Formats: sequence, C-alpha cells, structure tokens
Amino acid sequence: MTNIEQHEDRRLALEELEELALRGLEGRLGADPRRWWALAVLCLSLVLITLDNTVLNVALPTLVRDLHASTSELQWIVDSYQLVFAGLLFSAGSMADRYGRKGTLSLGLTVFGVGTFAAAFAGSAGMLILTRAFMGIGGALIMPSTLSILGDVFPDPAERTRAIAIWAAMAAVGIALGPVLGGLLLARYSWGSIFLVNVPVVLAALIGGALLLPKSKDPAPGRMDLVGSALSIATLMTLVFAVIEGPTKGWTSTTVLGAAGAGVALLAGFLAWESHSDHPMLDLRLFADRRFSAGALTLTLLYFGGLGTYFLYTQHLQFVLGYSALRAGVYSVPFAVVLVIFSLRTPWAVQRFGTARVAGLGLMTLALGVLLRSGANAHTGYWVLLVSLMVVGAGVGSTIAPSTTSIMSSLSPHQAGVGSAINDASRQVGGALGVAVLGSVWASSYAHALAAPALRLAVAPSALQASRGSVGAALAAARMLPAPAGQSLVAAAKAAFVHGSNVANIVAALVAIGGAFLAMRYLPRLKRGA
Repeated sequence: MTNIEQHEDRRLALEELEELALRGLEGRLGADPRRWWALAVLCLSLVLITLDNTVLNVALPTLVRDLHASTSELQWIVDSYQLVFAGLLFSAGSMADRYGRKGTLSLGLTVFGVGTFAAAFAGSAGMLILTRAFMGIGGALIMPSTLSILGDVFPDPAERTRAIAIWAAMAAVGIALGPVLGGLLLARYSWGSIFLVNVPVVLAALIGGALLLPKSKDPAPGRMDLVGSALSIATLMTLVFAVIEGPTKGWTSTTVLGAAGAGVALLAGFLAWESHSDHPMLDLRLFADRRFSAGALTLTLLYFGGLGTYFLYTQHLQFVLGYSALRAGVYSVPFAVVLVIFSLRTPWAVQRFGTARVAGLGLMTLALGVLLRSGANAHTGYWVLLVSLMVVGAGVGSTIAPSTTSIMSSLSPHQAGVGSAINDASRQVGGALGVAVLGSVWASSYAHALAAPALRLAVAPSALQASRGSVGAALAAARMLPAPAGQSLVAAAKAAFVHGSNVANIVAALVAIGGAFLAMRYLPRLKRGA
C-alpha cells in the first residue's frame, strides 16, 4: 500500500469515527423505544420482495409447462421486474426524500399488492412479463424506503450497524421461505398461488407501517429528475435485451447489435445529463468517495454471481435431478440458513478485521462455492450441490452487510433515500445482469451441446429444434418420441443443461474473484477504532 493510500484510508477512518461519535450521542438521546418493532415492519417489507423472487424461481419449470414459456421468456419474467425495479430506484429514492419515506413505502406496498394480484391471473407469458414489470414499480418504492427509514429509526451508529445486519439477514429469510412456500403451493394449487400469497403480507406490512413507522423527509429537497429516470430505464432495458436475445437471434444480428449500440448511447446520454444537471437524480460526485463507489460495485458483483447462478441451480434440481418443486424448495433452505448466520456475524467480523477484508473474503468464498459446482455432470448427486450452495451462502452473507454499511456510512442523513437507492440499484442491476448474462451463456452452451452429430442421427429434426429452446421443452419433446430416441434426447438434454451451467458458473466465479480484489483494494481497510 502506498503512503497516499494509507493517508486516504486514515482520513476516511477518522471522518467515520468523528461521525460515529456525534451520531452515537444523538442516537442515545433520541432513540425511539419502538425502534425494534419498526425494524420488524421494515424487514417484513423486505422479505416480501426477496420471497417473490425465489418463489418465482421454483415455479419456472411449471411456467414452461403451463404457459409454454421459452428460455428467453423465462429470463424476461424474472428480469422485467428486476429492470423496472432498478431503473426506478433512483427516482424512488429521491421521491422518498422529497415527499416522505413512510408515505413512499405505503404507496410501494399498495402498487406491489395490485401487481402481484394481477400476475396471479396472467394468461400468457407476455402478460406475466407485463404484470411483473408493474410489480417492479412497487418494489422500487419499497426497498429504498426501508433502508432510509432504518437510518432514521436507528440514529446510534452501533445499533444501526446491527440493524443493517438484521435487515440484510432477513433478505435470506425470504430466499428460504420462497422455495419452500412455492413448492407447497405448487403441490396443491396452480402457479398463480405463488403471487396471491403476497397479498396478506402486503396488508400486514401496511398496517404495521401505519402504526409504527415515523415520518421523515429531506428538509430541502431538489427537483425530481424525470429525464434522468427515463434515460436510466431505457439504458437498462436496451442493454439487457441485447444480452438476453443474443443466443436466440445471434450476437451479430441487426436486432442485437442495434439494441447494444442504443444501450451504450443511452448510457452515455444518462451520464452526460447527470453530470450537467442542476438537480441530478444521481449525483456523480458521490462516487469520488471510495466507501460509496466500492461498496456499490461490490454489491453489484456479488448479486451478479449469487442470483445469476441461483437462477440455474433451482432448474438443475428439477430438470436434471427430477425433484418436485416442493423438494427443490426444501433442499434450498440450507443456503438461506447459512446466509443468515454469516450475516448476523458480520458486525463482529468488520469490527475485528475491517470492511475490506470481510467483504473481499466473502466474494472469494462465493467464487469457491460456485467453482465447486462447476465440475458437476448429469449424474452428480445433491450432496455436492448442497456443499456448493452452503459455501455460496457463507460468501453472500459475509458481503452484504459490510458493503451496505460502507455505502450508507459515506452519506449524510438527508441523503438517506439516494444512498438507499444506490444500494438497492446495485443489488437489482447485479441480479438482473447476472440472470441475463449467465442465462445467455448457459443458453449458448446448451444449444451448442445439443448439436452433437450422434444426437442428430437419433432424434427427428423437429424434436431437436424444439429442444434447443429450453431443457423443459426437450423433456416434453422426448415424451412424444419412441423410447430409444426419447431416452437419448433426455440424456443429451440433461448433459447439455449441466454443461451450460458449468460454463456459466465459471464465468460467475471469475467475476466474483475480480470483485474480491476490488473490495480488498478500495473498501476501507482500517478496523473501526484502529
């Protein structure tokens, strides 16, 4: 480490210690006695969002059968929510600061409730994509509000660090409940039940929020940046459209290249607008603070690898190992249990070893867990996948809270909404790109593996062409073929699925390793109190 870097680290540490001392005194004098109950409401709202994602992952094979969804449509069913969510987060954070965080949270819960009710009765993959996008509007209003209200409820930095760790751990509760609840519902009811289950949770959060959450907002807010919001949404949509459609339409097709070019141009326009606007949605000067920029990048890369590989893991359990949706959900619980345990231990670990080491080691652990899975084949049993999943859970749990705390500690209280939006956008952008990029890597590898000459001789061209869309389509096509050809197609599809997953897992591991080095270099290195 150079003398300049040592000086910068010590300067940041001294600023943080001064802020901790000042806010700690204020926190002890003004702590709300109902703050832990208020935290429960905020966590319930967060669980609602994370539960929705993992419930949907378990239902993906069912959607292939009932709605005849292709791999591209499955990715858009997941990503339409993620992209609208991420694109609106900056505006939602500014809206919360300007008009009130409690009211924004209530509005978000209402929109989310309406969207999830409509999604339950969608009659096609296209309609489900639209209703999921509408749910993304509600999610964008909910998530930054929870974290910014948390900062208001817990002014004491020590308590706020513990509260953020609990807040982060509760995301894992949603991850754990989603697959199990989804499996139970799918075993008895139609796939629409996975959305209807959100409605009572929305009502409980609305009632609890009305009774327990304080009102707060920025006393001197700027104007809403509508142009910046529109540019951010358009940028995300066009770039990820190119990534998702690349394997299907061809990476050199006019459609894909045009979307990619438009996305890059829109990104340049967004950055130019934000840098010159007198009321930017995203103040680019915030990224000059390493705690802010490195924390956001760490979260993005973490969710890229974590959520992107989980998208394939749940399908592996059902399509390759033949598990039911319920069994796949139950067998995913250890991931969330380990994640919660490690999340709750991160305040102690950061106190002892520093943010950079804890977050960096967490990303390296994620990479190790994903690499353990990359050696699988169609005959690999669940126990290998279980070990991999638990190691990934330890890595994710060790990284979320330190990165989030790094972002929030770099901002003043009146910037809570913007800081929360950056934190949440990092998660959503990372998760959406992880599903899109790794899903596309898988799709390309899967389709290539199904092009083996021996398989073309054994299976009719029409059945083989249908099978290239998804492994679910391949298994459905195999049931329509004579036994020898059907068995050949099933074996080939499972092997191709695992091959594609292995390639995607290696890509995710490389990204996580790169993120680990960035975290250890640029996040604050000094331990609190050092």
